[in-house]
Amino acid sequence: MDRSVVTSTVRALWDDDIVPSLSQLVAVPAISPAFDPAWEEHGELAAAIEHVRAWIASRDLPGATLEVVQLAGRTPLLVVDVPASGNAADDTVLLYGHLDKQPPVGGWSPGLGPWTPVLRDGRLYGRGSADDGYSGYAAIAAIEAVRAAGGSHSRCVILLETGEESGSPDLPAYLEHLSDRLGRVSLVVCLDSGGSDYERMWLTTSLRGLVQVTLTVRVLDGGLHSGMASGIVPSSFRIARILLDRLEDSTTGEILVPEMHVEIPAHRLAEVREAVEAAPGALWGPVPRVGDLQPMSSDEVELALNSGWRPTLSVTGADGLPAPDDAGNVLRPFTTLVLSFRLPPTASSADALEAVRQKLTTDVPYGATVELSRVEAADGWNAPELAPWLSAVLDDAGKEVFGSPWRTVSLGGSIPFMGLLHEAYPEAQFLVTGAVGPDSNCHVPDEWLHLAHAARVTEAVALVLDAHASRR
Repeated sequence: MDRSVVTSTVRALWDDDIVPSLSQLVAVPAISPAFDPAWEEHGELAAAIEHVRAWIASRDLPGATLEVVQLAGRTPLLVVDVPASGNAADDTVLLYGHLDKQPPVGGWSPGLGPWTPVLRDGRLYGRGSADDGYSGYAAIAAIEAVRAAGGSHSRCVILLETGEESGSPDLPAYLEHLSDRLGRVSLVVCLDSGGSDYERMWLTTSLRGLVQVTLTVRVLDGGLHSGMASGIVPSSFRIARILLDRLEDSTTGEILVPEMHVEIPAHRLAEVREAVEAAPGALWGPVPRVGDLQPMSSDEVELALNSGWRPTLSVTGADGLPAPDDAGNVLRPFTTLVLSFRLPPTASSADALEAVRQKLTTDVPYGATVELSRVEAADGWNAPELAPWLSAVLDDAGKEVFGSPWRTVSLGGSIPFMGLLHEAYPEAQFLVTGAVGPDSNCHVPDEWLHLAHAARVTEAVALVLDAHASRR
């Protein structure tokens, strides 16, 4: 395969074809269904699917078939099936991305907006540009580059879902529905991740799991005058605080639930150290901190392990607390807190959830009523070891495409698709990567895509596809 042709093809596709179409996709407010209950009526997820489907159809890839699959009551899925080229084996490469988006949220900088694509200084701004609208374009461009350069690729199936930002609740049903069509999947390429800088290719080798519960502590049927009731009726907030102390050391942030802790594998620890050495300051530098805020540790390796391999608790929502301007002298009847735990990749979310349930509902102070609702649990993911052929081509891509060696990241968030696919295809190799960097602003105002980095990631994927096809 002529690698110079790969480079020129990818760059031309990004400049001439992808950026204009991706900009139009940014303008589609395809909010994920968890944040838009009327998503089907609004039709924006369908519009995003159709926009990308039409662009891929215009590429006229030989033998490619495109289908929008939508099971009853579920979000739509775009399936692109590209037959193998050359003498590649008949196994399948599965390339994944998603087209649904996080809510727009306020606070975008002047001249920017969630549904207003803006090109500025090599960046494409707008919701869904980096997370994860570019993925389908990059997958197609990688396939086209392999063909243009005289390389080979196995059968490639691109899946673009529209429920990832809602936790991919429909994906298991689709994987079951498509299992016979997918055949033997030997390589999974996920383009919904990123890394600690834009200087190299970053592989996500683990993802944390999740336990989330909404805790309500209820003490009264209605509020009482605090001057008359305080000291007699225990505060629901104080009881909630006592319960939280069973879960977390409030001084250090250490989680006190043994079921949430695991032994960190030695090779993952080594990878974390290499990553920190490659991109010093990447974890704390982009944080929009206020004043003289300090990180939870001065050791960057510890910070990386905290975010990738240790459990943490975030209180992400509350109810029963009036806004300050509305707060009277009232002993409130209840306090509700949303507790979001991130779990190590190999921890059992079911065991962790049961431990949380026991700690919150057993021997409740003062006999207060405790209610747990909106319960969610999801396991993390730990990637299989890289096959020699994949490690070798990544080494080549590091030298020839990025000019820096590839590194790994233990991602603190979740991509539910990875665990599902690893379970379905335990023998497959996984390449979980992407163009997102530490300041890409995914999920928050001013989201942007680093266009040159996205093109380099695309080029690297093309090299991987060719190496996969000839690995035997």
